[in-house]
Amino acid sequence: MSNVIPLSEPSFSGNEAAYVKECLDSGFVSSVGPFVDRFERDFAKTVGAAHAVACASGTAALHVALQLAGAGPGRLVAVSDFTFIASVNAIRYTGADVLLVDSEPRTWNLDGELLRDHIVRQAARGGRIPDLVEVVHVLGHPADLEPLLELRDRFGIRIVEDAAESLGASWRGGAAAGRQTGTVGKLAGFSFNGNKIITTGAGGILTTNDPELAVRAKHLTTQAKVPASSYLHDEIGYNYRLSNLSAALGVAQLEQLGERLRRKREIARWYAEQLDGLALTLPPHAQWAEPTYWLYSVLLNADEPEKIADRLSFGGVQARRVWRPIHQQPPYARTERLGGEVADDLHDRGLSLPSSAHLTAEQQHLVRAELASALAAN
Repeated sequence: MSNVIPLSEPSFSGNEAAYVKECLDSGFVSSVGPFVDRFERDFAKTVGAAHAVACASGTAALHVALQLAGAGPGRLVAVSDFTFIASVNAIRYTGADVLLVDSEPRTWNLDGELLRDHIVRQAARGGRIPDLVEVVHVLGHPADLEPLLELRDRFGIRIVEDAAESLGASWRGGAAAGRQTGTVGKLAGFSFNGNKIITTGAGGILTTNDPELAVRAKHLTTQAKVPASSYLHDEIGYNYRLSNLSAALGVAQLEQLGERLRRKREIARWYAEQLDGLALTLPPHAQWAEPTYWLYSVLLNADEPEKIADRLSFGGVQARRVWRPIHQQPPYARTERLGGEVADDLHDRGLSLPSSAHLTAEQQHLVRAELASALAAN
């Protein structure tokens, strides 16, 4: 595997070892320790949120965010059909019902106009409308929030952001201009899995601008233990805490975020220049958005991404198909949905290319050569 160009791998080139050693020397290795508080403060400041609560995973952060936003039995949550399954599983953890919404081709994110038109029709005839929208910023590209903000203001529908893949992405224009993903909705969840832009090994974080919700999130993620009590737990909570060891990694990784984002965008520019002319469609980049290209993903003109991925693998390049739409997943096969044709097309033609922030120019040239060869052979 040493000669394989990986899809996305972590890089530890900063203070990771020193901070982890500090945890080991101090004995603070579990969920209590100074790096947890520091990571939460630094992360909130970095993304422009008022508060952040570190969690054991991005799914855990999203689960609590949805619960605090009001998701639960009898509630309906609209979410993108084209997303990683954790986005939808977190909704079901709360007991809420799911409405799957197709993507729009411009950004591959939830089609807000499709959802808005559906809700307006439903409201006019007294039908059921979503209580919440979970908007996923797919593959690092911000979603178009304008129709969703209209729904929030007109119908009181709450917005929760799944920013697991979009750390550092922002809006250039519109109502959210100048803000980063994860700071516009009522709450948001981020992921720090090993393949993300920064990693804590495994972990996530919840963000909100509401101080009361931040306190509630901290309480729920720490087993709902009453402070200064002798093991009194006043409600059903979760063991969703991030360890001090993981937070130490996060602090060190966060210190390098600016350079990581610069490299991601530089890699994306190179791909855009070098792949132009091949039989594929480049990833979206709306004029009003500043994406991060977490995974640089293209659409092949032929419906055979599996064969292309296999040929790339033979040439030492790791590529991966994009997600199967949620409506094609057995647990959600009978779930109510709006459309689905765009999500199906993205899955049928989508392929993610090597996107590590430390990807070298030599490696990118090899990716381009192998991809061109694979497309020609196909």
